[in-house]
Amino acid sequence: MFVSVHTDNPRSYVVRSHSPGKPMLSLNDPRQNHLLAVLPAADYNRIAPELEPITMVLGEVLYESGMQMRHMYFPTNSIASLLYVMEDGASAEIAVVGNEGVVGVSLFMGGETTPSRAVVQSAGQAFRVRGQIMKDEFNRSGPMQHLLLRYTQALLTQMAQTAVCNRHHTLDQQLCRWLLLSFDRLLTNELVMTQELIANMLGVRREGVTEAAGNLQRKGLISYQRGHIRLLDRPGLEARVCECYAVVYEEFKRLLPDTQAR
Repeated sequence: MFVSVHTDNPRSYVVRSHSPGKPMLSLNDPRQNHLLAVLPAADYNRIAPELEPITMVLGEVLYESGMQMRHMYFPTNSIASLLYVMEDGASAEIAVVGNEGVVGVSLFMGGETTPSRAVVQSAGQAFRVRGQIMKDEFNRSGPMQHLLLRYTQALLTQMAQTAVCNRHHTLDQQLCRWLLLSFDRLLTNELVMTQELIANMLGVRREGVTEAAGNLQRKGLISYQRGHIRLLDRPGLEARVCECYAVVYEEFKRLLPDTQAR
């Protein structure tokens, strides 16, 4: 099998593979999502007709806190941010979901609602499926159930590590972690994101993000101009980030080795 890497990231989730004689997956193929890609053929073919292609618009709210969920979302080249929103409107990100995962785990866990909000962090494409379809598939107790449970454990690790990081590490380190997690889930090394949105994600003041991003830019790790962030030096960013990024990465690698191989 040959591997085609479309990013400078040696540990990225966004590696597209293909075998001799087989075409690479197109961008509108649901199997660009790595959970769908590793399902056995019979399981994938059963839900494939139910997968609806959608465009994820920057800032779009997929679900609000306490709202009953009707769909699950499998991003392909987009990213969703899971946020916890306080009574005064302040918010902070608790996890990011891209082509490595799925948005809406509360549906198959039986909760139906969640206190978090899901917002599109990076625009692109995704596939959505009706919640009842996924619940029925989950209740078959087959490969889909096992895959989603392992993914949920990895997602919980990301949430827990985010809470620890926000409490114990500097804003500079938090921004490095956030950038690396985001670039891992993209097909390019460029991210469209304003400093105001980053501040909302990290739950800090915009001025703090301006200073931290400026530090990274002066060191040649990123370039930032008019809402466009470009990754210039990934090894340098990894050397600067706190331990939290590696903890999350290694847990995904342990629990979902098949998706990591992609």
